[in-house]
Amino acid sequence: MALGGGTFLVQNKRLPGAYINTVSVAAASATLSDRGYAALPLEMGWGPQGEIFTVEQGDFLKNSQTLFGYSYTAAALRPMREVFCHAKTVHFFRLGSGGVKASCTFGSAKYPGIRGNALRVVITASEGSTEQAPRYDVETFLDTQKVETQEGISTAAELADNDFIVWKDDAVLALTASTPLTGGTNGTVEDGNYQTFLDAVESRTFNALGCTSANDTIKKLFAAFTERMRNDVGKKFQCIGFRYLADDEGVISLKNTVTDEGADPAALIPWVVGVAAGTAVNKSATNMVYDGEYTPDTRYTQTQLEAGIQEGSFMLHDVDGETRVLSDINTFVSITDEKGADFSSNQTIRVLDQIANDIAVLFGTKYLGKVPNDGAGRISLWNDIVSHHQKLQAIRALEDFDPEGIIVEKGESKKSVAVSDHVTPVNAMEQLYMTVYVN
Repeated sequence: MALGGGTFLVQNKRLPGAYINTVSVAAASATLSDRGYAALPLEMGWGPQGEIFTVEQGDFLKNSQTLFGYSYTAAALRPMREVFCHAKTVHFFRLGSGGVKASCTFGSAKYPGIRGNALRVVITASEGSTEQAPRYDVETFLDTQKVETQEGISTAAELADNDFIVWKDDAVLALTASTPLTGGTNGTVEDGNYQTFLDAVESRTFNALGCTSANDTIKKLFAAFTERMRNDVGKKFQCIGFRYLADDEGVISLKNTVTDEGADPAALIPWVVGVAAGTAVNKSATNMVYDGEYTPDTRYTQTQLEAGIQEGSFMLHDVDGETRVLSDINTFVSITDEKGADFSSNQTIRVLDQIANDIAVLFGTKYLGKVPNDGAGRISLWNDIVSHHQKLQAIRALEDFDPEGIIVEKGESKKSVAVSDHVTPVNAMEQLYMTVYVN
């Protein structure tokens, strides 16, 4: 029997096993929900089109070839490796439409795309096969790797579809040293594919949403989607785009390009998406070492770095030969009395989003339509919110928390409850001001 294991941040695991240092799973109580969930649309040469498919980090490590058509180390999977540097679960979406499946006499590729052209079929005589009763061993190869064998097959109708080929039941089996599948194409990426992705991902849970497009109209679409989900739906996450200063705490704008030949200018987006999704609620990404595979362009002067922070850009810079995150900030810069400079800090937003998401799950699962809106019911809700915030303080995501700062009272109608919540999120140290006195 499989046992639980891994790391933990709070003590809420269910399976027996050893857990060391991670965050908790969401539950219908005052526990802290987990982080590390990302959503990312990408151009691919293999996989389903027009739908979300969710991949865990462990599945990617073990089954990348089945999921994406390439081995884990292939150059085509570099964006996936980048996001999984820090994300643990990713909702992928394959951009493009109108692709063609590669095919041959015996079958067609499971998915449309150019990767299907690397498939081939080898058919040899089975042991004991006779001219009167021929039987075949049918092998599927991807490049030079055998990925499946079906032995003792008499007719194509007996073949079971595998992870790569859908067989033609009416095909006539015959000996072949190698029959390639050909004609596979990826199709074209159109603006409407991004809207299809956003429509599909709206019902999923994630902490960070990536936009790799350089088209300002698409970037604006993603920012508007993020704003609507955060403000109107109450679903809290952050969107990462390339050089799009939205002046919004929900949008992170990556400034750096890469120097790798032939790479997309926005190639670092998946890595930042993983960071935004996977950084714990009580941590900051400031000064984090870039541990991806690209070579970020960090040729910025001190003045340019300061200007980048002022404009709300998320930047990487060089520190003694290491590439590190300059400051874990978002694009919010329009500071007012109602919304101060703290809202530009992604660590602050992670804490506030954690509270909003967790309390929404708590209320919707435990209280909505179930608990009477009387004094006892409101005291119960107050206790749960206090318990939740005390857990945040215990992991140093909040400080100076005072339960008296939470007020739960009856709302304007018999069915509504109004909560006032005063919290102080903790941020990591970023500046040191020190005066040395010489006696």
